[in-house]
Amino acid sequence: MPILGLIPSSEPTKPAHFDIEKVIRPNILALHPYRCARDDYQEGILLDANENALGHSIEASSRIPPELQSTLGANLNRYPDPSHDEIKLRIATLRGLPSGKHVFLGVGSDEVIDLIMRVCVAPAREKILITPPTYGMYAVCAQVNDIGVVRCHLNLSGSEGEGGDKGRFSLLVDPIKETVSKDPSIKLIFLCSPGNPTGTLISLKAIRSLLEYEPFKGIVIVDEAYIDFAGEDASAVSLVKDYANICVMQTLSKSFGLAAIRLGVALAQPPLIQVLSNTKAPYNISAPTAHLAVAALEPGAVQGMRDKIRTLLESRERLKASLEKLAHLGIGESIGGNDANFLLIPILDANTGMPNNTRSVKVYKTLAEEKGVDESHVVVRYRGSEAGCEGCLRITVGTERENAMLLKRLERVLV
Repeated sequence: MPILGLIPSSEPTKPAHFDIEKVIRPNILALHPYRCARDDYQEGILLDANENALGHSIEASSRIPPELQSTLGANLNRYPDPSHDEIKLRIATLRGLPSGKHVFLGVGSDEVIDLIMRVCVAPAREKILITPPTYGMYAVCAQVNDIGVVRCHLNLSGSEGEGGDKGRFSLLVDPIKETVSKDPSIKLIFLCSPGNPTGTLISLKAIRSLLEYEPFKGIVIVDEAYIDFAGEDASAVSLVKDYANICVMQTLSKSFGLAAIRLGVALAQPPLIQVLSNTKAPYNISAPTAHLAVAALEPGAVQGMRDKIRTLLESRERLKASLEKLAHLGIGESIGGNDANFLLIPILDANTGMPNNTRSVKVYKTLAEEKGVDESHVVVRYRGSEAGCEGCLRITVGTERENAMLLKRLERVLV
């Protein structure tokens, strides 16, 4: 059954063993998308969408932060552009893709995660595969959608170093291949690169190996929320033009510093993008979000983003070195590849020198709930219950002042 809205192509699909029409659920392929008013006309006297012609009634003196007051002057009574072609084209250009037809926009990456499960995986019958320790929303969305979850752990041993192709939190490709070979009900493989909470980049070699593995007929999803912190040529987007069975997720929340606007991105070949577009809710991206996204993708803003990344990476190395100086207090060396804007730090038992969850939780709660007269509360993330992360705190790289306060608090808490 053809994908509605997709322009037919005579080019062969790569890899040859992949057929998207066999991956997408039949009811989704048969779906006639909802056609909203703005799909037809966006200019003129608009009396087609039952909007409030008199506009909103929010007073300028209401409890709206000063920095958002100007938003009240926008046409908030009108539905936004349902397609946002300008944003898609700018993202495609930034990421080196041929056109905006390779780009889907969601309300954060979480909408993309949920939507791709709903279009591909049949409830109560089919499954996804995840690689713990990893982002928790994959399993949450799977449970919401009544989808099975198969777990193949990352390499949890540090015997061959941290990160990279074979070190701690690297991808164990062969066990994944063995698992999907034995279970054809697995439709999606979710990889997080750089990982959360691991901070470890997954090699393109490993991803390509899964894409070319003939027994797996599904789609490999690569979540790249932190990719801009991982250096040049790290992104799996470079594989999109050659492989129809990959979908790369990105976001404006991290490197672009726009977590508040909730804009996520899926990058894939047009057939999958068309299916996602056919299935999404109408007007899923708000007008304020769209305007800010366009501004964030201006050349000057992109350069500013890259400058801030450089600053954060330098701060990450300084923070890492400063934490290592507190080893005598029971702070272990960071684990994982350190390829993101955070560090994964074990808190050690004062007697055994081994990672200790009890002490880690105590440090976590004390930092967040207690403070001295000249101190601030410091909130980090306890990750000790994740596989391979015993005793660990995940610490985001803050400003220089925030990092200094963290170090000051740790010295007092750990004595």
